[in-house]
Amino acid sequence: MLCHNGAVMNNLILLILCFIAGMLLRRYKRMPDNAPATLNSFIIHVSLPALTLLYIHELHISGDVILVAAMAWIVFGLSAGFFWLMGRWLQLPRATVGALMLVGGLGNTSFFGLPMVDAYFGSAGLATAIVADQLGSFFALSVLGITVAGIYSSGRPTAAEIVKRIALFPPFISLAIALLLIPVEYADWFSVLLKRLGDTLAPLALLSVGMQLRLGHIAEHRRNLALGLSYKLVLAPLAIYLLYVQLLGAQGLPIQVTIFEAAMPSMITASIVASEHDLDPELANLMVAVGLILSFITLSVWWLLLRTI
Repeated sequence: MLCHNGAVMNNLILLILCFIAGMLLRRYKRMPDNAPATLNSFIIHVSLPALTLLYIHELHISGDVILVAAMAWIVFGLSAGFFWLMGRWLQLPRATVGALMLVGGLGNTSFFGLPMVDAYFGSAGLATAIVADQLGSFFALSVLGITVAGIYSSGRPTAAEIVKRIALFPPFISLAIALLLIPVEYADWFSVLLKRLGDTLAPLALLSVGMQLRLGHIAEHRRNLALGLSYKLVLAPLAIYLLYVQLLGAQGLPIQVTIFEAAMPSMITASIVASEHDLDPELANLMVAVGLILSFITLSVWWLLLRTI
């Protein structure tokens, strides 16, 4: 246990240093403005597919996999209901309600979630985290997220557009290939190659996130920001814990990782979708930035609580 705690601390220090480095590089203009987009593109096209090919290949399909994949859909469904009610009660503008549903209902289970799962649970938790991201968060964004964005703005995505977005997403393509290759044994050199490429995700992701951090306009959005972050960082993982552990009696590492992923801060891509649909972009970006900083604390608390199940 002492060795594992030391590994957690080392990985966490690496992530925090990369995050701070990203902030400093942006602050002192040491990287071009499009650097985060370039890093994100490498992660989406190389790092994440490599991890998917490596860890999904070792996946054993079970009842846990269904619960893992369902988590993001449940969190988004609860988010839609919760913020619709809050919007009615507080008389919030439609754009604000749509933004809260999107960024409150979708967690950063990939760029931030995978490095954090690796830091706290080790590589044993990565297969579960990838399922939670690919079959959970990504699908929920592509189907429910895009639909909600369309409803709360003027546009309406067609079914064909949604299917095309899913089918052409590189991590999804790698997921399909990994599932097909489960019966095939990888050569040692290929596994090592995938591992080395996958190891680039954590430092590059946190570097990118740090470079995109924006903290302006907090005061004018403090009520809605507090509402959104309370749901995303506390209520959402609590709901999954009560449903999975207390009601269904599920236990073990996959369930711990699933609840941990439910506690992730808001998805960067969700804030981009909100901005593209003109759904309170300032609030959406603040949800990502402030939630990311607070989550270094809240995730540590959730990890301590989850060790008991």
